[in-house]
Amino acid sequence: MTKELKQQYTLKITQANKTQLVVILYEMLLIYLDEAQKAHEENSREGFREGIRKARGCLKELMASLHFEYEPAMNLLQLYLYANRELARADIRNSLKELDHVRMVMTRLHEAYAAISNQDTSGPVMENTQTVYAGLTYGKTALTENLSDQGSSRGFRA
Repeated sequence: MTKELKQQYTLKITQANKTQLVVILYEMLLIYLDEAQKAHEENSREGFREGIRKARGCLKELMASLHFEYEPAMNLLQLYLYANRELARADIRNSLKELDHVRMVMTRLHEAYAAISNQDTSGPVMENTQTVYAGLTYGKTALTENLSDQGSSRGFRA
């Protein structure tokens, strides 16, 4: 993941509600799958394994975020465990076939959660963070981030 993309996701995370955080995890997982595939195509075994390791990290977070008091949680857990096994197989076999299986399942789940997140009107999970506004500045094509409310207690509460 590029530095710019990491910055974008950091900003998204600070302003996301619970459902949007799950969507972000799916997006990151899919990005890591793409990175693993690209590394495999470039014959970079280390890059391939690193992409899989990061994708499995996203899966671990998705599993940890499940609320088992709700009925779909057990079904989602089974899908996540399947994806985790497929990623382990891909790593061991140095194969892309398993990545395609995981990508198919995770893409559908991402689409479903993205649709649900549009209906979630709850506020951001993280409170007391800087508000970031982005807009065009004096240059014709320059995009600058302006931080507002830069108090000394940013992120901390007394």
